[in-house]
Amino acid sequence: MPGQAPQLLQIDKKKPVAAIIADLCDAWSLPDPEKYALQQTEGAEVYITEKNRHEISNGKVLELTISPGRAAQDVFDKISMGKPDSKKEALQKLARHAADVTFASEFISRKGVELLVQRVENNTETGENLAYTLTAFLELMDHGIVSWDILSSSFVKRVAGYVNRSSHDATVLQKSLAILESITLNSIELYHNVAQETTFTNLIPHLKINNAEVQQNCIALMNALCLRAPEDRRKKLNEQLSSREVRSVLLERVVRSRNTGSEMSHQLYVFQQLTFNLLEARMTTGMDDSNRNQVINLITELRKLAFDTESDAQPVKGRPAEKFAEDYKKLGFTDTSNPSNDFKELPPGMLVLDNMIYFARNHTENYTKTVLENSCRADEHACPFVKTCIELTKMLCEILKVGEIPTETGQEFYPMFFAIDNAYEEFFCCCVQLLNKTWKEMRARATTEDFLLVMTTVKEQILRTMNEKPGNLDTFRTKIFSLSYNKIVQLREQERSEKAEWDSQATPVLELREQLKPSILDLIKQHRLACLVDGTQFNKFSVKGRVKDKYWYCRLSPNHKIFHYGDIESNQQPPIESLPNKLQVSDIRSLATGKDCPHMKEIKRGVGVALAFSIMHDPVSEVEALNFVARDTHVFNIWTDGINALLGQPMTSEDAKNDMETLLGMEIRLRLLDTENVPIPASPPPIPPEPDNFDFYYDFHH
Repeated sequence: MPGQAPQLLQIDKKKPVAAIIADLCDAWSLPDPEKYALQQTEGAEVYITEKNRHEISNGKVLELTISPGRAAQDVFDKISMGKPDSKKEALQKLARHAADVTFASEFISRKGVELLVQRVENNTETGENLAYTLTAFLELMDHGIVSWDILSSSFVKRVAGYVNRSSHDATVLQKSLAILESITLNSIELYHNVAQETTFTNLIPHLKINNAEVQQNCIALMNALCLRAPEDRRKKLNEQLSSREVRSVLLERVVRSRNTGSEMSHQLYVFQQLTFNLLEARMTTGMDDSNRNQVINLITELRKLAFDTESDAQPVKGRPAEKFAEDYKKLGFTDTSNPSNDFKELPPGMLVLDNMIYFARNHTENYTKTVLENSCRADEHACPFVKTCIELTKMLCEILKVGEIPTETGQEFYPMFFAIDNAYEEFFCCCVQLLNKTWKEMRARATTEDFLLVMTTVKEQILRTMNEKPGNLDTFRTKIFSLSYNKIVQLREQERSEKAEWDSQATPVLELREQLKPSILDLIKQHRLACLVDGTQFNKFSVKGRVKDKYWYCRLSPNHKIFHYGDIESNQQPPIESLPNKLQVSDIRSLATGKDCPHMKEIKRGVGVALAFSIMHDPVSEVEALNFVARDTHVFNIWTDGINALLGQPMTSEDAKNDMETLLGMEIRLRLLDTENVPIPASPPPIPPEPDNFDFYYDFHH
């Protein structure tokens, strides 16, 4: 308390906060203890309540200050009627304290949000005051206490005006973009106002600004507009989403900057997933009476480009002429009398025909070469072009997750799809040539078994190359074409040989394996605990879903007795001393995962339930669990294994099983080096029968 001597206190965890405040007021002779509150002074200035008192750690410096209700009223009054200097000070204080839910609740109950909205609509604030106003408004709304539907179209128009004019400073621009994104995601009624006032044309210049936060919020708004787009606006937005201008700016200013943090990676992942999802409409549209004539014309074009039959008749309606049946057989159609029927399967629907037409028109030489090569082979070795394109398209849609809603925690994106126009189509053209090359290398026959083997190999080639994250399609093409079938066989053989001893069923090997398991299990346990000691960054979640740009860090103490955790900025690895909150391992009761987690029952928006886990502990407050949502399966497995190891429970994740196989196989190979080329019997040799007499025994006593 200003003007009072500091006190070193040992706070009783069972004593109510109000009673602690009353004791302090008595010590300093302050009347009306209900007018005061305890507040943290380090980091976020948060009021201490019964709900968050468990976050207080030893050595924390607390301040006795005016209650949140009095503070909120003081700020409200100064913003409403104060002088310019006091108004600016009040707005600055509001922006600083709005993230505290206790203070925010008091300010909101006094119609504080309505006050800020009114000042924005009336264009009352400018410069720094406007930046503080928008910052505070966004923090207050993020608590979910007030509905976004209370906003008016004039407020949206005013905030959109800050985005459309480039004269405002970066903070105003960033907060305006974030507000428009939140309105788009949370208000169906106001979506049309945001979409009408904010266009991609106005957003693109902000992507060129060398400000990562502005770029990130700009991409997030684009994503939100597309995610929530109604049917009547979807086509126009999809065209803008896939435009060359947007793609090239993202490539040059963001993807190649090599400065993408966790949130930027997530927004790029969402953007890319939305562009892949543009293929869904064609993937789920099959051939029917409404598009039959168009399909027949395109099939005819495929035949002409392949076999150069310009002088032949071109049937447009009805079934193709019978004299073309042989050509359609060479192209790999299943139904040669009516090839349009091959495109009824869903998926991949009409997307297959789109892919083949693009390949034929834009890579005519390679298309013709592919088709003619197959037509010159014996029937038993021919690679059916159309059939392979159908299966390849289905495979690519599966790999790229076409039609799937972007996850809340996804961060994986592929730079090569930003590097070229018509990236998916070019990707398909590269893969279809790879398929033909692999077919030849495998000397495959036109049988179902060989067809499946070739498709499996091609999928492996594609996935192995994509995992290397090539920067452009030329690099992807070079890498994947160098990954020949022979190379795949070598890699498979190497991986198979690494597991050979593990798969051995010889009794001595099985016994050795059982002897080694405890030490290997202990090694895996040490690794998991070491990962927990290093710690991990996690996204923060509210009842509405992932909180953008909010992260927290959790790590285990080196002695494996305490979890330390606290809020951080993106991509930090804070020292353990800077994490204010603690959880004793001895207080942990159990580990909950998936739908059993308490926070999964509260979160409304779709979150990857499979990546959620909670540490259930003996409550020292109303909070009974420390809740997590991992960014991917690997992080989920590492943490759940580590927590189970601390609790003395078995580590059951797939990663633990794979690590056991790998390490156990390596150890067995090392132990068996001396037995190389020596056959190991399946069972021990039999014990010989006892001799008829023991006369050979020598008595040393004689």
